[in-house]
Amino acid sequence: MSRTGCDIDVLIVGAGISGIGMAAHLERTGSGRSYVLLERRAGLGGTWDLFRYPGIRSDSDMHTLSYAFEPWTGRETLASGERIRDYLTGVAAKYGIDRHIRYGQKVVSAQFSTASGCWTVTIEDEQGWREMTANWLYLAAGYYDYDHPYDPRFPGEGEFSGRVVHPQHWPEDLDYTGKRVAVIGSGATAITVVPTMADRAAKVTMVQRTPTYIRSIPGHDRIGHFLRRFLPVKTAFRITRWLHVVGADKMYRTAREKPDDVRASLEEQTRGLLGANYRAEDFTPPYAPWDQRMCFVPDADLFEAINAGKVDIATGHIERFSPEGIVLTDGRTIEADIIVKATGLQMQMGGGVALTVDGTRIVPGEHFYYKNCMISGVPNLAHPVPYTNTGSTLRFDLVSEYVCRVLAHMARTGTTIAVPTIPEGETLNPVDSFAVEAGYVKRSPDALPQSTDHDPWRLNHDYLHDRKYMRRAPIDDGLLRFGRAGANARAADEQLEAAE
Repeated sequence: MSRTGCDIDVLIVGAGISGIGMAAHLERTGSGRSYVLLERRAGLGGTWDLFRYPGIRSDSDMHTLSYAFEPWTGRETLASGERIRDYLTGVAAKYGIDRHIRYGQKVVSAQFSTASGCWTVTIEDEQGWREMTANWLYLAAGYYDYDHPYDPRFPGEGEFSGRVVHPQHWPEDLDYTGKRVAVIGSGATAITVVPTMADRAAKVTMVQRTPTYIRSIPGHDRIGHFLRRFLPVKTAFRITRWLHVVGADKMYRTAREKPDDVRASLEEQTRGLLGANYRAEDFTPPYAPWDQRMCFVPDADLFEAINAGKVDIATGHIERFSPEGIVLTDGRTIEADIIVKATGLQMQMGGGVALTVDGTRIVPGEHFYYKNCMISGVPNLAHPVPYTNTGSTLRFDLVSEYVCRVLAHMARTGTTIAVPTIPEGETLNPVDSFAVEAGYVKRSPDALPQSTDHDPWRLNHDYLHDRKYMRRAPIDDGLLRFGRAGANARAADEQLEAAE
């Protein structure tokens, strides 16, 4: 039994980067709060355990994808999924988090009661169904549907004589050695899988509707490696991490303020790497840099594969599948033995857990974010969502710190409920919650809570701003309302207000 009368103080849904990070902050702050991580899969890692396609790697640098409190000591700038899982496994073991993880546990629904101050969580496992109560719910199961990727159906798909696969559910038995492969898509997954498959395939063709901005970066972090030769590991890591933070921020701001300059710089790099193999129509997106997330490739691996004749790019619209491959609207046929549909994700909040508060179903799109993680009108819940323009763990660290501060405030004041409350009569005007115009966002605009253009009611995408705001803004700001559960809650609240 927890100190709040629930079975557990904090129930963390998901044992990926954000879930393990939250658990580590609970351990490191000595909060004394009981916690458990419920993970639906058989192993930890979240995204990095789910995706097993060839070449799976981070799409942001590892110094901002790793935790601020646990230095990344690898030399890779973009690490493989296996290396990221190893890193997370080490963190879980170091802080004793692994003892709190329960695998094969799918959280189906959660109902909050203001009378008890507890979430009643329904869990499905191989034994059937059971319930657990928790004072706080930390939804660290991501922002996309683990079971159902975005999988558009093309005319004639059933006629294709080869095999069609999706990166989100990569088959272990797929042998593409010596095969002709067509990869549909031009996002981070396609950019990763294409050069990797080209090592063994006879030919790989990336079929894209529109190009993506691609930037080649060094595969190894020379600065971090140099600093570790002379400085303590933690000091070298802090410096290197900060350099990556500032560099990413500068690149993003420059792209928004001077898009033509950034576009010209990227074109110059791509032309220089491809030479005679450069075709403007394949590398010139019809939008400004960072309108959609930019893709990064280590040591120009994609461009080298193109120069080696292992990879082709076909820009155009798909008309249909045929027995031989893919037919484009301009009449071209991309012959293939295997088609990989790197067509993206479907957004879903926190693993699709169905939420209710005092019997009222919570529809995410009808609520607003509060301080990047909590949700208006929903008590004792946090849902961290990655940044779209820098390393996701930068946000996860800030959110974990913030929730620990809220929990500490509740412990000091003897309160058991914290709910972001929009002042009566105030109207919030929603804006786009994300800093990029990604397809998965456009397809599911109501899958996540809404955002405004001002604090605290927004999901912001400016780490340097959030770093100050999330750490310095008062916990008890009059908008995060605190109270006590139980029959004597009102009297206790009046005593608390008098004491304050």
